[in-house]
Amino acid sequence: MVSDPLDQAFLALADPVRRAIIARLSRGSATVNELAEPFAITKQAVSRHIAVLESAGLVTRSRDAQRRPVHLDPAALERLTAWIDRYRLQSEAAYRRLDAVLAASASEKEKES
Repeated sequence: MVSDPLDQAFLALADPVRRAIIARLSRGSATVNELAEPFAITKQAVSRHIAVLESAGLVTRSRDAQRRPVHLDPAALERLTAWIDRYRLQSEAAYRRLDAVLAASASEKEKES
């Protein structure tokens, strides 16, 4: 069993059905029946997908009379985005340094010509 929350979240998002559920929940809360509509799988299978997302901390459930809507946890997605951004920014900085070196090299070659 994966214990790191970041690993759990990325593992949960590795499945295309779970990513589609997250995409749907980004537009607003929904019930299992509503989430199951676009898929050719059983409601029980969708419930299992939701359970994986819930254990990863990406979604929550609440009770509203007879309804049990599922809600996206935006803070959980923000943590994932922050982790990704850290490495994206490092890569961008490395490419900017490379661009500067190449521009300097090209400038020196022009001067030599």
